[in-house]
Amino acid sequence: MAEAILARLLERGGLTPGSVRMSGPRAERLEQLRARYQIQTMTVNRQAVQGADLVALTVKPQTLPEVLQGLKAEIPDQALVLSIVAGATLGSLIEGLQHRSVIRAMPNTPAQVGAGITVWTATAEVSPTQRELARSVLSALGEEIEVDNEDYLDMATALSGTGPAYVYLFMEAMIDAGVHMGFPRRIAEQLVRETIRGSLLYYEASPSHPARLRNQVTSPGGTSAEALYYLEKAGFRSALARAIWAAYERSVELGKGGKRGLRHELD
Repeated sequence: MAEAILARLLERGGLTPGSVRMSGPRAERLEQLRARYQIQTMTVNRQAVQGADLVALTVKPQTLPEVLQGLKAEIPDQALVLSIVAGATLGSLIEGLQHRSVIRAMPNTPAQVGAGITVWTATAEVSPTQRELARSVLSALGEEIEVDNEDYLDMATALSGTGPAYVYLFMEAMIDAGVHMGFPRRIAEQLVRETIRGSLLYYEASPSHPARLRNQVTSPGGTSAEALYYLEKAGFRSALARAIWAAYERSVELGKGGKRGLRHELD
């Protein structure tokens, strides 16, 4: 996601390579990014933030405490901190960094092609100018929604942040079913891809609720009715709802520093 943000900002956000510094623990990865984007790279975080106007935290939740410790009281007073770390609350970021101008955001992976959706919220200390800076950064990734209630960030993590995984699993299952029936995989993939693309475009062009659109393709006693009967019987709707709720609970847990055993991590 860090590279996605970088690429979109260089392409659409008005940034120049010379104004960007990236820091991380893997020197070989940093060298790849330096060669690809002609940016400055380093392995010491506090060096990367010196004189910065915007500091983006794009690390995994499990490594955040170490990163915060290394950056504590190192963020320039005028800088805006933008965090996309799942579960990391504004309070924990303020305390860990000793810095109060903080934005917490949750983008999703379609941001890599400028088609993402980001939910974000800001502390009271974020100035109007900094809000516009954040809005321009996040708009380069796709659509953005500012909210006042920080609880919405954990909800967005479960719904839109994790959402692409649900969609890809659904696509994978449909493709596999097509192959099982006898389609060559390339044809099954094309059918599924265009069905999902077309369904979304039709939904966007229609004022109708998804339930009404579903009913339009469900003739009494027909193939759609038969298929939907089995999906409901198998608990498809409730399984998806429970999965999203589980992701939400995990996001809240991460915000509290929650850790799990190896089995849960593998799950």
